[in-house]
Amino acid sequence: METIVLASASPRRHDYFRLLGIPFIAKPSTIEERWDENLPLEEAPKAIAMRKVLSVAESLQAEGGEMPADSPADRPRWVFGGDTIVAIDGRIFGKPKDRAHANLMLSSLQNRVHRVISGIVLCRLGDKLISAATVTSEVRFAPMANAEIEWYLDTGEWKGAAGAYTAQGVASCFIAGIQGSFSNVIGLPLREFYTLLRESGYEYGARR
Repeated sequence: METIVLASASPRRHDYFRLLGIPFIAKPSTIEERWDENLPLEEAPKAIAMRKVLSVAESLQAEGGEMPADSPADRPRWVFGGDTIVAIDGRIFGKPKDRAHANLMLSSLQNRVHRVISGIVLCRLGDKLISAATVTSEVRFAPMANAEIEWYLDTGEWKGAAGAYTAQGVASCFIAGIQGSFSNVIGLPLREFYTLLRESGYEYGARR
């Protein structure tokens, strides 16, 4: 399989690539993750993912395709990026700035249903073929007492996580239900990612 340049520092996306057995080189984008308020919520994460991918693709082109010394000899032809937001009441919850911000987010989500929206983008360098998708899941949180919120914050899981929680960790104690893609809530909607790979011509999985 060909190596994919992953425009993300997310440990969860790295883990998924390892799980799928897809060789990758992490080259996180340095763009500021700011949402365009003129876009519908469903389009916001895809727009950021697109900016991440194009930023990394442009930097690769500027570098003449040079990659770290431990990269494969063949020049990578693919760049992938994603972004995830949590949305409730028309508000976007990205990654919390600090513990107090995380507390505010969890207090807003507890005993409510919110949406987890991910945008994923795959770019084939050379002909600049771009494929993209948006995936939405609904997550229902159980009621959380203040003491439970503080206990969860003590775990540190909230750091770097959209909505201040990670569904595959201790936060699962408070998730009463998920409708839609579970892998999307964790960090990468696998079905849609697989579809992007196949439709873009990346050779992965059984031949049809």
